[in-house]
Amino acid sequence: MRKMIFSMVLFCFSGWLHAGTAAESVMVADAYVRAVPPGQPNSASFMVIKNHSSESFALVGAESAVAKALELHTHTMKDGMMRMRQVKQIELPAGDVVKLQPGGLHVMVIGLQQKLVPGEQVDMTLVFSDGSKLALKVPVVKLQLKMQDAGMKHDMKHKMH
Repeated sequence: MRKMIFSMVLFCFSGWLHAGTAAESVMVADAYVRAVPPGQPNSASFMVIKNHSSESFALVGAESAVAKALELHTHTMKDGMMRMRQVKQIELPAGDVVKLQPGGLHVMVIGLQQKLVPGEQVDMTLVFSDGSKLALKVPVVKLQLKMQDAGMKHDMKHKMH
């Protein structure tokens, strides 16, 4: 009887050891926060999140000293207009990839406390539905529109010839 109880406790304990937290089960790639013009109080952060677990989780928040608040947001089309809305969480289905990208899901960086300098990194922590947290170093990137880039390259090409 003792052996059986010990085996059951050991089995439950080993299962607990192998059940990873969201922070241990997700991989974040291509994370960045947008540099913004001087005086702009808000920015946004984007990334790709891969849930390697067989269990679904949710991203429920983010934290950073770079701003007064970080909120999870999405864009929706309503009455022919694109609108940004805060969401309570971003689902991270088991074994799936979720992209936080411009025009879709993203982390709003509200009330900047410091200048976002391209080439530097900001500390950001992702908070998951199971209470676990994942600390990240997120690079600050100055983005230009692709059309604008193409136009500038075209102009430069003509000026050089």
